Amino acid sequence: MSVEVSNESGVEVDEAEFAALGRYVLDAMHVHPQADLFVRLVDTATMTDLHVRWMDEPGPTDVLSFPMDELRPGREGEPAGPGVLGDVVLCPDVAATQARAAGHSTAEEMLLLTTHGILHLLGYDHAEPDEEKEMFALQRRLLLTFLARR
Repeated sequence: MSVEVSNESGVEVDEAEFAALGRYVLDAMHVHPQADLFVRLVDTATMTDLHVRWMDEPGPTDVLSFPMDELRPGREGEPAGPGVLGDVVLCPDVAATQARAAGHSTAEEMLLLTTHGILHLLGYDHAEPDEEKEMFALQRRLLLTFLARR
């Protein structure tokens, strides 16, 4: 499983931890071991540009997901096929603001956002209340089990 992390944000982060989280989530979701994921950390100006261009929304956002091969989760013993999962783009500056409001660290917020972004790449959404409940419960379980193992 290939998880590449590129930090273009100017904010110091533990890139190895983001790669480990990506591998953990993909493994837990039974994604094929030959799947590829790219995690990119960007500054506020870059995120603003991406948010306007792709979502037609003003200002920066915390995380954007750009699926490639539309992979979906597999099952125990039946992993999803190989391919390029896509890109998760994070903005540490927005994450820092959200982390302060939530009362936890920026690193924790960014790990949460990474998990959230990966789930979007796997087809999860939170537009409807039942979808939100499912996605956020899965996101929480995945992140807590990852953090408990490190």
